[in-house]
Amino acid sequence: MSSELHPSEVPHRRFNPLTNSHVLVSPHRTKRPWKGQVDPPLIQQLPRHTKDCYLCPGNPRMNGEQNPDFEETYIFENDFPALLQPNPVTVPATTGKATAAGEEGNDDDDLFQTKPTFGSCKVLTYSPRHDLTLALMSPEEITAVIRCWRQVYEMEGKTIRDGHAVDERGSLESVGVEGLGDDVGCVNIFENRGSMMGASAPHPHGQVWSTSFVPEEPLTELRSLAAYRKTHSNRCLLCTYAQQEVAKRDRVVVLDEESGFVALVPFWATWPFEIMVLPYKRHITDLTAITEDEALGLARVLKKILTRYDNLFTTPFPYSMGIHQAPLPPLAQGQAQKTSDDHPAHFHIHFYPPLLRSSSVRKFLVGFEMMAEAQRDLTAEQAAQRLRDQSEVHYTESVKSGEGQAQAEVGKPEA
Repeated sequence: MSSELHPSEVPHRRFNPLTNSHVLVSPHRTKRPWKGQVDPPLIQQLPRHTKDCYLCPGNPRMNGEQNPDFEETYIFENDFPALLQPNPVTVPATTGKATAAGEEGNDDDDLFQTKPTFGSCKVLTYSPRHDLTLALMSPEEITAVIRCWRQVYEMEGKTIRDGHAVDERGSLESVGVEGLGDDVGCVNIFENRGSMMGASAPHPHGQVWSTSFVPEEPLTELRSLAAYRKTHSNRCLLCTYAQQEVAKRDRVVVLDEESGFVALVPFWATWPFEIMVLPYKRHITDLTAITEDEALGLARVLKKILTRYDNLFTTPFPYSMGIHQAPLPPLAQGQAQKTSDDHPAHFHIHFYPPLLRSSSVRKFLVGFEMMAEAQRDLTAEQAAQRLRDQSEVHYTESVKSGEGQAQAEVGKPEA
C-alpha cells in the first residue's frame, strides 16, 4: 500500500472556479539547482519631470495636443485607440453571420462570424511625477488614483448607456449571465507596467478601454459567479473563497482588517507571483460601492503588495493589472449598495507578473502551456511565503537611508 505524499511534493492539478480551467502544479521541479542569472539591484534615477515624456504635465502629446499642468491624476483620450466611436453611416448592422459589407449570408457563414464593435480608449496618468510609481506613492496618493478609477468607470458607463453603445445581443442573460439587467458593455480598467509588459512610456499610468461588449475574461468569470450562486443558495463564490483564504492564511500576503481587503496568491494561480486583491468582509460589486474608508484601506494593501513586488528581485517589478467588477456601474446614485447582495459580480483586482527567478528571468507561456494547459513549479503557498518575507520598506528607500549602499553601487545602471 503506497503512502500518500503532500501536494507540495508531487505533481497535481488545481481547479480555477472563476475560469472553469485547471493548472498543472509540479512542485518537485523546484528542487532543481539554479545556476542561471542572478541580477544585482536596479536603482533607477528618473527625473520628476522630463520634456521628452508625452505624459508629463505641460508637454505636447503625440497628436500635438498639450497636457495641462495637472497636479494629481489626469485622464485623456488615447492617441492610438484600439476601438473607435460608432458611426451609423459606416457600421453595418449585426447579423451574427460573417459577410462582406452589403452581402447576405449563406448556410456556411457561421464558420466565419464577424461583428462590428466600438468603444473608447483612455489613458489615466497616476501622478504628475515621472518617477512616482504606485509602490512609491503614499496611501493617500493611491486613494486619489482609486477615486479616478471610480470617476472614469461612472463616466464611461454613462456614455455607453446614453449613447446606446451596447451590443445588439441584448441583455447579459442572453449570454449566460443572470442578474445583470439589460446592459451589455464593459468598462475595462488595467495597467501594463514595464517595457517587458509592453508599456510604451515609463511615466506611471493605466488605461481604460470601454467596449460595446463584455470581453471574454470578465464574461467567463461572470458566468462562473452566476452559476455558483444558482447551486449554492445564492452565496457568492468570491466572498466564500476570500473568507476561507483569510481563515487558512497559507496564501495571504497582505490583510487589512480595518477595510476588509485582502491580497493573496490564488490557490489556482498561473503566474509565479500572481496576486488577487478583493474584499472579504462584505460583497462589493464595483468601484462605486467602495466607501472612502475602504478606498484608503485598498490603497494601503496596493502599496504593500507593490512594494513587496519591487523588493522581491530589487527591481521595478513588471506586471499586468486589471480590475474585474460589474461591467457597468449602477444606473442611479446609491443603487450599488441597494442591489449589491444579489449581484453576481464581486470586485477584485488581478496582478499577473511574469518574473520567475530574477529581474530578467521570466515565465513564458509556451510549449505545454500554449498547447495544453497552464503549468507552474512554485506552489501558490511558496510564492505567498516569499512575498510575505519581503520588507514593506521599498528597497530604494533602504538605499537612501544607507542600508545596502554597497549593493546599490554595484546595481547602478551604466551611464
